[in-house]
Amino acid sequence: MDRVTWRTQVLFRHLHDPGPDWLFGLMMQSKLFCPRNVAGRVFVSPDYNQSMEQQREMTMKRIGYLLDRGVFRGWLTEKGPEAEMRKLAFMDVLAIFDHSIAVKLGVHFFLWGGAIQFFGTKRHHDKWLRDTENYAIKGCFAMSELGHGSNVRGIETVTTYDTNSGEFVINTPCESAQKFWIGGAANHATHTIVFSQLNIDGKSQGVHAFIAQIRNADGNICPNIRIADCGHKIGLNGVDNGRIWFDNVRIPRENLLNSVADVSSDGQYLSAIKDPDQRFAAFLSPLTSGRVTIAVSAVYSSKIGLAIAIRYSLTRRAFSVRPNGPEVLLLDYPSHQRRLLPLLAKTYAMSFAANYLKLIYVKRTPESNKTLHVVSSALKATLSWHNMRTLQECREACGGQGVKTENHVGHLKSEYDVQLTFEGDNNVLMQQVSKALLGEYMAAQKRNKPFKGFGLEHMNEACPVIPSQLTSSTLQNCQFQMDAFCLRERDLLNCFALEVSQYLKQGQSKEYAFILSYQLAEDLGKAFSERQILQTFIDAEATVPAGSLKDVLGKLRSMYALICMEEDAAFLRYGYLSTNNAAAVRKEVTKLCSELRPHALALVSSFGIPDAFLGPIAFDWIEAYSWSSTQK
Repeated sequence: MDRVTWRTQVLFRHLHDPGPDWLFGLMMQSKLFCPRNVAGRVFVSPDYNQSMEQQREMTMKRIGYLLDRGVFRGWLTEKGPEAEMRKLAFMDVLAIFDHSIAVKLGVHFFLWGGAIQFFGTKRHHDKWLRDTENYAIKGCFAMSELGHGSNVRGIETVTTYDTNSGEFVINTPCESAQKFWIGGAANHATHTIVFSQLNIDGKSQGVHAFIAQIRNADGNICPNIRIADCGHKIGLNGVDNGRIWFDNVRIPRENLLNSVADVSSDGQYLSAIKDPDQRFAAFLSPLTSGRVTIAVSAVYSSKIGLAIAIRYSLTRRAFSVRPNGPEVLLLDYPSHQRRLLPLLAKTYAMSFAANYLKLIYVKRTPESNKTLHVVSSALKATLSWHNMRTLQECREACGGQGVKTENHVGHLKSEYDVQLTFEGDNNVLMQQVSKALLGEYMAAQKRNKPFKGFGLEHMNEACPVIPSQLTSSTLQNCQFQMDAFCLRERDLLNCFALEVSQYLKQGQSKEYAFILSYQLAEDLGKAFSERQILQTFIDAEATVPAGSLKDVLGKLRSMYALICMEEDAAFLRYGYLSTNNAAAVRKEVTKLCSELRPHALALVSSFGIPDAFLGPIAFDWIEAYSWSSTQK
């Protein structure tokens, strides 16, 4: 076995949970997944020449094909971390083929099904979960409204209770209250989770979740329900996003998902959680699963882009460095290395972080939910931003070939752009992260006890000191790297807390003080996310025995840490690095690019993405675009 193959296999084992290779095989076997032969290789990808309507129907046909072959067995009826990890692994595979099918399944299983699991009680589980798993019903998730997206607390749909009939009545009181962007609603969903303000005897009890039927078994829209199509989008046209209006729709009292709160038959509001803020937080828990799947799929999208762009750069030549000399491979240009290899290192780091996120998700407990919310918010934002930046750089690095849909990279940009704002706008999520860190800071100060949670235990230690001169060995030392990241985070948290307190002393409200401190909040959210990612990399690296693999991972980890230092102006802005040290960091990144160059093919091969799910330019692109290929 050659060194590239060996290193690829070992890296693959460290990057992935045991993968369902048979699912890749299932897709490659069926014409529904559009296999085609190009230059002797089989490629599979959706046919984006189809109309929006055709793409939507093809998504459902593919789901039906996978359903018949048992792919979704146990997704809602089996319990435990192993079953959940298997489900997440299958979602990874499906997202590699097509983002639309992953989102469509995510809405049905993770949002609709997850809401029933987490908000519902035994009566809901018994009635709805198996039928959901078998697609006897098709669910959607009606939270967002025309007038309210990230601000869920402000949604305007209203539900009242009719004590005479024992029914809830759901109403859309104004146009801004129409449910908007509801995946599955336009064509296929038969039922929905409705998020609505609950009014009991004229008093609002806040946002609650209800089950409502919107279509009958024949697919006809139910009475007092109006549905319209959201129309063509820049991507994800295999998902039928729709708009819903409720015209005093009546549903049984039992359709209130009542694990958090209930209403008795005589109209009494009942909840063990008396604090309205805590009740509201409990109602947002299903969004955690969405953020987990978004973060993970963003990493896989980055892997696809890099696998294609780097493979292309290892075969495409341009210009020569001496007269009559051979043209130079793109990846042998230092500038091309600088474009792609730092992004490759970041993708490795974020892959380890995504694995960590999946692990804490499947092992979640009521006590860990707050940490899960903060980490999933931070990583969803950071990983999806990284994905869009990576795809843009890969598209440009592939030149004109990056524009061709069959080469994936350019098209993936439009498919994944929505990740920046759905399941929470990234900027809002990062503000939530900083607000949670501030809350922990204030609590620790008030208790006069050490920090505990969110990885802030480093705040209990002495403040790290950055050496005045940074050598190459120091820059690649993981303790130095973690010290630099912890120094940034602790100082920004201290500065953020100080600035907010100053605004409070000036008479500003707590919320407005936080808004005014948004710049420090953004810097802090970034610092928290990058420190969290670096820690997961160090933890993964620690499991590898000494040898060449550990050496390569060490260079990737150093590249990740140093490129974060170079790109974040906070290191210079707040004086964590001198200008001379910043120059040393920049020089070391260039050095690491040249050291990682020989490993580039092994590093992208270890992603484990089958060749069929990449594009023609990742292989023999001359043969793929030869005249003979047009005659077949």
